[in-house]
Amino acid sequence: MTDDPGVTAGDIARLAGVGRATVSNWRRRHGDFPRPVGGTATSPLFSLVDVESWLRRNGKPFELSLGDRVWQRLRASGDDFHLADLVGRAGLRLLELLELRDDTAPHEPADPGLAELAAEHGHAGAFELLVQRYVQAHSRRLSVTREDVARLMARLVCRDGDTVLDPACGLGTPLLAARGVRRALGQDAAAPAARIAEARLLLAGTPAEIVAGDSLRHDAFSGVTVDAVLCNPPFGDRAWGYDELAGDPRWEYGLPPRGEPELAWAQHCLAHLRPGGRAAVLMPSAVASRRPGRRVRGTLLRAGALRAVITLAPGGPDLWLLRRPEPGAAPPATILLLDAEGDLDLAERVWKRRADGEHSVPVIDLLDDEIDLSPARHRPRQSGEAFGRRFTEVLDRLAAAAPVPPALDPLPERRPVPVTTLAELARAGVVTISHAPARLRPGGDVPVLTADDVSAGTGPSATSAADPGLIMLEPGDVVATAAGAARVVTASGAALGPYLTLYRPDAERLDPGFLAGFLTFAHLRTGTGSSRVDLRRARIPRLSPEQQRDYGRAFQELAWLTTTLRDLSTLGEELVRLSFDGLLDGHLAPRR
Repeated sequence: MTDDPGVTAGDIARLAGVGRATVSNWRRRHGDFPRPVGGTATSPLFSLVDVESWLRRNGKPFELSLGDRVWQRLRASGDDFHLADLVGRAGLRLLELLELRDDTAPHEPADPGLAELAAEHGHAGAFELLVQRYVQAHSRRLSVTREDVARLMARLVCRDGDTVLDPACGLGTPLLAARGVRRALGQDAAAPAARIAEARLLLAGTPAEIVAGDSLRHDAFSGVTVDAVLCNPPFGDRAWGYDELAGDPRWEYGLPPRGEPELAWAQHCLAHLRPGGRAAVLMPSAVASRRPGRRVRGTLLRAGALRAVITLAPGGPDLWLLRRPEPGAAPPATILLLDAEGDLDLAERVWKRRADGEHSVPVIDLLDDEIDLSPARHRPRQSGEAFGRRFTEVLDRLAAAAPVPPALDPLPERRPVPVTTLAELARAGVVTISHAPARLRPGGDVPVLTADDVSAGTGPSATSAADPGLIMLEPGDVVATAAGAARVVTASGAALGPYLTLYRPDAERLDPGFLAGFLTFAHLRTGTGSSRVDLRRARIPRLSPEQQRDYGRAFQELAWLTTTLRDLSTLGEELVRLSFDGLLDGHLAPRR
């Protein structure tokens, strides 16, 4: 490892506790900012020693932990295309250090940084820190199972002493969540990912065997049966092997259509379960209803192999819970269909008390021409008491949602305010403007904020496969639609969706709330009658940061008023739907 590793602008932003736009502004505004020592024009690398010295000279807050220093040295020892290999080798070295910890025999000296990091965080903790940094560095390329989702999957199907398999294990997050297992088996098409997964599990004390290879085409555990399977398969992979695997004995429930690779993975998981064994498999929501897969879904239902479909969050993914039927056992008469709406604890509670019939749908009712297993299509019928509570709640909320206009103080006399434009601010480096790619790669589980999400004020509803062209959002970013709806991003992790524009302000000179309010309401002043506005040319007041914040609060009140009116419309529609359902279900009757 080099003694002076290179760091990217994103690394500098994280280490200094600022946004990437701030680092870009430092580069433009300060002539003495360190020059790149490598990388590319779009992703330059800077000397960590030079950056650290510059930050301290200029009084910028800066903290470089031992973990950060080891990570930067590791990253600088090779190129980013081989970063996974470097991380995997670090994991193997930590395993060697763990094995040699109590060995007094002479051995090769360890890298002092890794050894010191292991002494500070433990061998497993040290490697987890490096893996987290790797995931952050390659967030656009990696598809990693969320840790809370992985824990839910493990709790629902794994038991102490189980042998557990993950045939698409990635970096090993689901297997790592399965505590107390006797043995973990895994396979992944990417050899570096398999190496990282195995190191994580072994360092955590879980006996593991992880193999590199394509599980569908080259099953490393052919003939092996296990107690439980956890799987987050690649979504939308049309080249999964339909032609060469058409006669494979794993397709016990029907040949998966060419465009339904996820149904191949579901059957692969079932093929590895012992009778009575359990599987938790993440699926795109569309798999529950797409017409080409209806025959396989129907066979899974009739055999009792599919026990639950749980939509974990708006837009998916769905969690399919499967069980290998035991010979001679009668298949269950119902299946659990639940839209958890992002509440993972609800999903676990409902699954554990499924015997009472709540959210359970008779299998016979689903065996029609569509075999649509989408939980949103099968809401449970409410009792009269439950319906009454919901109906009254909506009425009360509707009455309480009367909008209150914001308090605005008129000026005693009209005073012209200096103006500028977004185009001028962009040229001055005050704001960076980026446009989303026109199309997203299908499949994958990278959350995507869409134009509809921005207009409705909701969270990311779409997903995309990891791609270097994705623009990842950061807190403080402002995202706007062509029609003028805008919002301030408060959390990282989502990508910018098509037809959206990203405005990344220098927070020291341009308040995000003020900018979002301007973008939201500026189209009202154009008078063009067009739904598309060239906001780069629209006039924006030139105000101090303090004044911007005052205006931003006023804009926020106006946005709240808009949201309140939208909520009134939504509540009205829900009241109409409840009234209609109540009439049909017998909970309400027409007035005479």
